[in-house]
Formats: sequence, C-alpha cells, structure tokens
Amino acid sequence: MFLRGVALRETGPVIRGAGIHLRTPTMADHAAWAALREESRAFLAPWEPIWAADELTRAAFRRRLKRYARDLRDDVGYPFLVFREMDGALLGGLTLAYVRRGVTQSCSLGYWMGAQHAGRGIMTAAVKAVLPFAFGTLRLHRVEAACLPSNAASIRLLEKVGFRREGYARRYLCINGDWRDHLLFGLVADDLREGAPTALAADAGWPVLVEAGSSR
Repeated sequence: MFLRGVALRETGPVIRGAGIHLRTPTMADHAAWAALREESRAFLAPWEPIWAADELTRAAFRRRLKRYARDLRDDVGYPFLVFREMDGALLGGLTLAYVRRGVTQSCSLGYWMGAQHAGRGIMTAAVKAVLPFAFGTLRLHRVEAACLPSNAASIRLLEKVGFRREGYARRYLCINGDWRDHLLFGLVADDLREGAPTALAADAGWPVLVEAGSSR
C-alpha cells in the first residue's frame, strides 16, 4: 500500500489533509511554536503535564528535536506540527507515540491545539489525515487514545473520527500535577474495512489509502 498525500523524507513524513498539512518539527519552527504555546498556556494547562521551567526555550526545543529524531530513527514515535495550508501558520501539534511492534502493532495518539484555533475542526482534519498514515504506511493494527472524562471536545473528536470508547483507567496519567482518571479509546485497522468511519472517508480531509497499481 501507499498513501496518497504523504511524502516521506529523511526527517519524517509530510501529510496533507483538508486545509492543513502535518510535518516533523525543525529548529526553524521554534519561534512560532514557543509563541503559540505561550499564548495558549492557560488553555492547555488543564490537559497536559506540568511544563518544565525552561519549557519554551531554544535549548529545550533542541533537546525535544533530538528526542524526536531518535524516535523516528527507531520507529517508536512520529511527531508532527499542524500548519494551515493557505499561509503556513502553525496551529497545533500531533504525535503518534509509543509505537509497539511484534504482536501488538499499535501506537498512542496525542494532540494539542493553539487556543485561538480551537473549535474550528482543525484537529479533526489533522487526525483524519494521520490515521491512514498510521494504518497504511506504518502498517499498524491499532491506534489508542486517552482523554480526561471532562474533556468533552476531545471525546467528540475521537468519536467523530471513528474511535470506540473501550474503558476507564483510574489515575492513568499525571496531568497538571495530579494523577487523573482517563477514558480509553481505540481504533483498529479492521474498523476502516468494516466502515466505522465510512462517512468520513468521503470528506475532503480524509486521505485515501490506495492499493499499489490502482488507478484511483
């Protein structure tokens, strides 16, 4: 299989969706990334681990990129920033983390959105764009996600894209300084074949998995 709309580079893939594209971060992104994160701090804090004191510095960002490069090289994580296609503005970020091979063939999905861009369907487009990459190019069987029970927007997003609610994990992650319960969601490759997100497949934002040799 190959994925229409995805270009592979040494630094990672570039994925295009509905009005957005996703690519691996570089040092040139630091200023925009730090500015968006800083102006969105109050919006993001309830849903994220406590930030380090030097969270937004160039040195911390450089360390982050080194970790990303190791993850890409070792096939354990695929980090992306989300940009508006029209003008290249940074909108948020998305990661396929903790890639596990062997009998599992799975990963964990995480994402964040700049406060000024939230509620506009942008992250829905980004998740829709990255899932065929996960199942097609990476040949994963399962994508997992977890969110706080109070995060209604994230629950709506996951369910809209086709994730199924699978469980409840007590004190699952340390968020904003406290161990918090999380809802657990999952999407498996069979869901695509069985039509779980069939309605979404017709949307402009859902890249199409194409069999080799197909004329589509």
